[in-house]
Amino acid sequence: MNLTARSTRFLGRFHLRSYSIASSLRQDTAESIIAPDHVFSGYYNTGTSLPLNVRQRLSIRGQSPAVVETIEQQAERALRAIRSKSTRLDKYMFMAQLRQNQTRLFYKLVTDHIEEFAPIIYTPTVGEACQRFSDLYPFIHTPGTPDGLYITLDDLSHLEEIMADYKKRSGEAPDISVITDGSRILGLGDLGVNGMPISLGKLQLYVAGAGIDPRKTLPIVLDFGTNNTSLLNDPLYLGKRTQRPDDATFYAAVEQVLDALCRTFPEILVQFEDFSSDHAFGLLERHRQRRLCFNDDIQGTGAVILSGLINAFRQTSTQDHRILFYGAGSAAIGVARQIQDYFQTTHGMTEEEAKKIFYVCDSKGLVTADRSDLAPHKIYYARRDYRSIRSIDEIINTIRPTALIGLSSSPGAFTPQVLSRMGQINDKPIIFPLSNPATKAECTFEDAMKATDRVLFASGTAFPPYGGRVPGQGNNMYIFPGLGLGAILSRPTYITDRIMLRASVALADSLTEKERSQGRLYPDLHRIREVSATVAAAVCDQAVKDNVATNPRLKSIKDYLGYVKVNMWHY
Repeated sequence: MNLTARSTRFLGRFHLRSYSIASSLRQDTAESIIAPDHVFSGYYNTGTSLPLNVRQRLSIRGQSPAVVETIEQQAERALRAIRSKSTRLDKYMFMAQLRQNQTRLFYKLVTDHIEEFAPIIYTPTVGEACQRFSDLYPFIHTPGTPDGLYITLDDLSHLEEIMADYKKRSGEAPDISVITDGSRILGLGDLGVNGMPISLGKLQLYVAGAGIDPRKTLPIVLDFGTNNTSLLNDPLYLGKRTQRPDDATFYAAVEQVLDALCRTFPEILVQFEDFSSDHAFGLLERHRQRRLCFNDDIQGTGAVILSGLINAFRQTSTQDHRILFYGAGSAAIGVARQIQDYFQTTHGMTEEEAKKIFYVCDSKGLVTADRSDLAPHKIYYARRDYRSIRSIDEIINTIRPTALIGLSSSPGAFTPQVLSRMGQINDKPIIFPLSNPATKAECTFEDAMKATDRVLFASGTAFPPYGGRVPGQGNNMYIFPGLGLGAILSRPTYITDRIMLRASVALADSLTEKERSQGRLYPDLHRIREVSATVAAAVCDQAVKDNVATNPRLKSIKDYLGYVKVNMWHY
């Protein structure tokens, strides 16, 4: 018998046995869940907690240690194992294997220890996992388990078949999909198919942070090629070894994928993730009012940073704000638009009045209208009252900003001189170095504190405390899980700007009195489920007010927060 035949027979027996275990568990537990009879899922695997009578009924008594453990005992063992790992990547691999084999145990660990594990399953560790994904894939993926979709341009004529097969194999209709093409992964650039861990990690945070059912999440990577020469020349790279397509081909292909996805799963929420700046804006412009979708790099980042700024503004006496962005990519422009919308909506400013608050700086200096090299997405914020100024020091001295926001992926760009100058011209300077991972951050919390201990600080990646203060982290995790859950429950025809603004304000208002007394800009991460429920409830309420909610049940619900909490999945 050849290897393929042996493998097929083994997997068939493996799937059958897994279904038997799942069926027996349903007879012995109160869960009203239905396992597919043709595919193994780690969701139903309870490991050493399988009762002895079930083991006997399945004819596997004596084939494993006799002790029947609780999930708490299993979690204690898993914690001991993972904490013995010496590197974050080793921990990432352990967690990836655990998620494949015992899904609910995995989410118990992540949910109960979110501050410890969020940096493992997402930033900063996910950056290294993406860079090495082609090497790691065979060791973190269980054969025969649907773990997402890898769609190439060659697959476009087979999309209906691909979607139908996935639906059949997974046994669940997904509520949410995170889609990337790997063209701009964090601050690491074009990683092609190696961007899949971004979609996987983001969906894991949806589950842990907001209680979205893990069986109803669908990660997708659009493997349309890569322009990364080192990947094209790597014989072990798992993606298509072709250059990326032109814009017309790209947009047409994405349109086909989204059409097939939404036909197969009509109520699905789509999150666009880590596309190149031009494509990120282009996709959002094309689809934001046609489909239930959003872009976390643009809208999610904007919402979470706006929330931190709202709380920073509440701690300053300044009314006349001038906000300088160092970095002019999709995230920066998205953040600026969200903040501008806030000033227009809550401060009664006109569009032109609010627009004048913002100054955007790219690698060539201040973005001004006299420059002929501006990408389309930069033109809106191009200043007409200044001519081009190159250095950040000169820009700060000229415009005297009250807030400095970094989204440049330029490590150390906020030098001690820059930070000190911000402290000299502001009572409480607002410094947000938001680039990910930590190696790309414009400065550290320690840098900012040494320059001025009055700083109102938030970063994109976690930094340790310094000088007795805990830094804020403008982590999108505070927004997108709750936004996603609220959208799934309210099913709006599209996500309006008011929904995004409402989510941001809800996050800002979610701080406890203790957190406010500590000068925090964001809530403690261990409260993420509580915070996400608050955000989701606000999303539901605003979807109804905007007359875009299509879930008829919301019309009779008085307590949106209670409704959200009842519908959160728990391990």
